[in-house]
Amino acid sequence: MKRLFVTTIICLFCVTALEARPAIAKKHSPRKPIAEQKAKEADRAPYQAYIVTEANTGKVLEGENANAKRPPASITKLMVACIVMEKLATGAVKLTDRIPISREASKIGGSQVYLKEGETFTLEELMKAMMIHSANDAAYAISEFVAGGAEEMVKLMNEKAKQLGLNDTEYHSVHGLPPGKGQKEDLTSCADLAILAREVLNYPKLMEWTSTKTDGFRDGKFVLTNTNKLLVKFPGADGLKTGYYRESGFNIVATAKRGDLRFIAVVMGSPSGKIRDDVAMEKLKKAFSQYKMLNVVKKGEVVDQDVFLIDGKYKRMKGVAEKTFSYPIPVDKKGTIKKEVVLPDRIKGEIREGQKLGEMVVRLDNDVIGKVDIVSPVYVPKANLFTRFIRRLGLNV
Repeated sequence: MKRLFVTTIICLFCVTALEARPAIAKKHSPRKPIAEQKAKEADRAPYQAYIVTEANTGKVLEGENANAKRPPASITKLMVACIVMEKLATGAVKLTDRIPISREASKIGGSQVYLKEGETFTLEELMKAMMIHSANDAAYAISEFVAGGAEEMVKLMNEKAKQLGLNDTEYHSVHGLPPGKGQKEDLTSCADLAILAREVLNYPKLMEWTSTKTDGFRDGKFVLTNTNKLLVKFPGADGLKTGYYRESGFNIVATAKRGDLRFIAVVMGSPSGKIRDDVAMEKLKKAFSQYKMLNVVKKGEVVDQDVFLIDGKYKRMKGVAEKTFSYPIPVDKKGTIKKEVVLPDRIKGEIREGQKLGEMVVRLDNDVIGKVDIVSPVYVPKANLFTRFIRRLGLNV
């Protein structure tokens, strides 16, 4: 009897142990892949390429592998948006135009707003879907309407790339999805994307969309959520676009403005979205801390140097700066800016208002960083024949 009791206890213990083993394995098995994934991300470089520029001048502050060609993924849509904004500016299309959804557009996968064949939406609704939610189906539908088809839009995109001097860029799609069999992938570089970003900044409406965190679609039944998390993470951030697929890594074109300073940071090939965002924020934070915008020349500023007017009703005049010139200056180099006035000793004939008289050359550490035309603030007619004759003789009249 005693032996039977001991045997029973041992059996119960073994059964309990066997039942407990899968429970323990089930509890811990999901954590192992996550830990391994994080370890792999930590071992990889935080980026494959990056660049930081000042938006107004295009001045490059820092970068690494900035001209390396890489797939931009959904950042491709920035160029689609530029083409649309140009068409809007010429009146070729309007934001209120209604776009019918084709069968082809409804079948585009990846990030989407699930467009259905036969539905219609305004161009503005689809632009929001593309720029806020990065909807591939919206990008395709927009391209069909604006350019007559995706292939035609790609041609316009490549033409615009050449116009902007994007020498590292080639487009083969309107959405940036991974290429299918027999297709080529979109390629660009951090340097080119920084130039493209400056073009995007010219369109306030486009910036309005890129800075929108969430919006409604399909009468509010679908929520558009911006893929750019810097909008909530980094003060002053208002754009522009993210992109990802496995081969491209995580990419971002980020911009932020504080006061009169705006910077652009492009990061490509990060192993995760968080790492990508952290790198972009670190670079932007560094730029804002190390630079200040210096108003070097003010529009209408009088140049304190006379020009002799041989034929003018007035004998002498002072020119003014045609435009304002500002430049991002390292905080420790404010005193190294110099302005050199280049003016002729004398000018013949009548002087038109706004006529160029000379120029002001701006230097930083002896490097030319900008030039501003010096122009006439007024119209100066010719003096009478006798006065002009005497002046040419060198008499003081």
